Amino acid sequence: MSEVIQNPWTRLRSFTNARLALGRAGDSLPTNEVLDFALAHAQARDAVHHALEVESIARDLKASGFESITVQSAARDRAEYLRRPDLGRRLSDTSRSLLDSCHPERSEGPASSNESRSEAPSAAFIIADGLSAIAPVRHAVPVLREITSKLEGWQIAPLIIATQARVALGDEIGELLNTEMTIVLIGERPGLSSPDSLGIYLTYNPRIGCTDADRNCISNVRPEGLSYEAAAHRLHHLMIAARRAEQSGIALKDESDLPRFEVKNP
Repeated sequence: MSEVIQNPWTRLRSFTNARLALGRAGDSLPTNEVLDFALAHAQARDAVHHALEVESIARDLKASGFESITVQSAARDRAEYLRRPDLGRRLSDTSRSLLDSCHPERSEGPASSNESRSEAPSAAFIIADGLSAIAPVRHAVPVLREITSKLEGWQIAPLIIATQARVALGDEIGELLNTEMTIVLIGERPGLSSPDSLGIYLTYNPRIGCTDADRNCISNVRPEGLSYEAAAHRLHHLMIAARRAEQSGIALKDESDLPRFEVKNP
C-alpha cells in the first residue's frame, strides 16, 4: 500500500471547497479523494435529471403567505428539455392560455409608460427548475421571504412555479402578465462542489426576444456561497435601480456593495 504524501498547500483547503492540495498515493490520488470526486459527480448528474418538487415548493410558498401558479415550458419532459434548450424558453400552449387569462388589461402606449403600467404588477417572481431542480426547492422560498419584506408598496404578481424552464421563459411570462420586471430564481448548472446553486435573473420590461445582455444576474445563492440576506440586498438594489433607469442588463451596474449606497424605496 502506497503511503499518502500530503501536499504542502493543504492548509488552503480551509478557505475553499475547490479541489486543491489533494495529496497523492504513488502516482495517483488517495482513495478517499477519488471516492469523493465520484460522489460529487453523481450528485451533479442527479441535480440535472431530478424533477422539480412542485408540490413541496407550493406548500412552502403557501405557508409563507404566497399564492402560486404552476406553468410548464414547451418541453414535454426532462429528457426533451435537456436535448432542446429552445423549448425551455417558451411556454406550453396550456400554460400560455392560463397566464393570458389572468393578466391585467393592457393599455395603449409604450410598455414602459406609467399609464400602461398603472394596473400591472410591479414585479413577477418565477421559481424555475433550470439545470438543478434541487436548488429552488432548498433556497428559493427563503430568498423570497427576504426580498419581499423589502418591497413595501410594490405590487407583486402571484408567484409562478415553472417546470422544464430556462431563464428566457421569464420573458414570455412577463410579457403576458404585462409586468414591469421579472425575477427568475433558477437552478444553476451544477458544479462538482455546488450541485444546489441558485441563480437570480432580473429583466426590466420583459418581452419575447430579450437576450442575456438585457438581464442582471446574482449567482451562487446558497448557505455555502452568497447568503439569502446578501442576495436579497443586491436584488433589492437592482430592482430599484432598474425602475429608475427603466432598463436592466449591461446598462445597469450593480453598486449594492458600495459604502455610499443607501437602500431606499422609490
